[in-house]
Amino acid sequence: MIERYTLPKMLKVWSEESKFEKMLQIELLSCEGWFKLGKIPSKSLTAIKARAKIDIEKIKELEEKTRHDVVAFVNNLSESVGQDAKYIHMGLTSNDILDTTLALQMAQAFDILIDDVERLLSSLVKLAKKYKSTPCVGRTHGVHAEPTTFGLKAALWYDETRRDLESLKEAQKLIAVGKLSGTIGTYTNIAPEIEKYVCEKLGLGISYGSTQVIPRDRHAACMTRIAITGASLERFATEIRHLQRTEVMEVEEPFGKGQKGSSAMPHKRNPVMCERICGLARLLRSNALAEIENMALWHERDISHSSVERVILPDSTLILDYILNQFIEVVDGLNVNTKNMLINLGNTRGLIYSQRVLLELMSKGLARPIAYDIVQKNAFEASSMNKDFKTALLSDPKVKRVLSASEIEACFDIKFYLRHIPAIFKNLGLE
Repeated sequence: MIERYTLPKMLKVWSEESKFEKMLQIELLSCEGWFKLGKIPSKSLTAIKARAKIDIEKIKELEEKTRHDVVAFVNNLSESVGQDAKYIHMGLTSNDILDTTLALQMAQAFDILIDDVERLLSSLVKLAKKYKSTPCVGRTHGVHAEPTTFGLKAALWYDETRRDLESLKEAQKLIAVGKLSGTIGTYTNIAPEIEKYVCEKLGLGISYGSTQVIPRDRHAACMTRIAITGASLERFATEIRHLQRTEVMEVEEPFGKGQKGSSAMPHKRNPVMCERICGLARLLRSNALAEIENMALWHERDISHSSVERVILPDSTLILDYILNQFIEVVDGLNVNTKNMLINLGNTRGLIYSQRVLLELMSKGLARPIAYDIVQKNAFEASSMNKDFKTALLSDPKVKRVLSASEIEACFDIKFYLRHIPAIFKNLGLE
């Protein structure tokens, strides 16, 4: 991922230094395992641990010749160890090292993502509670529907994000498994006890059903859950973008002192952070599809997945980390225009209360089709003639024959529409 969309902590997880340190750790733990089985002398193990070191630049040089990254790594490590190098990589295959290293990197990446989501949840709780009773218009198909509150919008974001958190935790458990079972997963030249020892020391579970690689359904599931979390952020950001339209202007993302919205139009305050979130979320979905494609490897393994994963796994975790932090900044600095929310509630001159009028007419005995036609006729006429909907109803003989003026008036009480908001908050654990 380009530097523009990366944060230091996640970038460190995917650094070459971090990767090779983990590979070295696995090799040394494997030697410890062999020692416990009596296959490596104590003196040799001590020497290996004392001398073992790697030179990343030298590994790169060796890879130019060998065209194999793990062979280059093992050769460089063996050079540092000297005469006891025969015990390095004993019984292992490349992906015993690579897949177990990847599991450690992914587990660390998920630690960061989970922390990000937990911080976002905290921000959303504050936003939801602050605007719990702030009325605004709800929209379906982009058209005014009925009253809601801005706090409820935020509460629903919180609820969805909470599900994302659980999905990411499940994904972390799924991916945090290693394997040291040899060339096709049959432990031909390595004891299962070594796999158990190494994985326990690393804090990993064991992928017991492996071939030469850990099956890629685990990785595909992780990438899908990352993509879904990104899609949640995109949904929230899209809502803010719509609400920041000039003709709506109910909320605005933060706009810092000295910030510029356009090189040509000085008046512009664009929702660029939310737009960036929406754009990067698209990459997460395409990367998830690429990992699903990686599941169908030939027989006990081919290498077609490797080049793809070297790009998409770091990129997707880096992107999600970045956009989570971007959205936390948006939520924490969101400008909420409650005045415009009230203005927009009245823009349709009462049409948003049409359902209650319909139900009141039906409660008096009118059949639904008849009541619906009466309400729709008044609504369309009020809209086309720029009249007040309530006034139109009060002057319609068909309505007046069924409902009194006070009963019509009661249909336009916004409190009726918002009366269950506290119960929804309670059900969401947001009392």
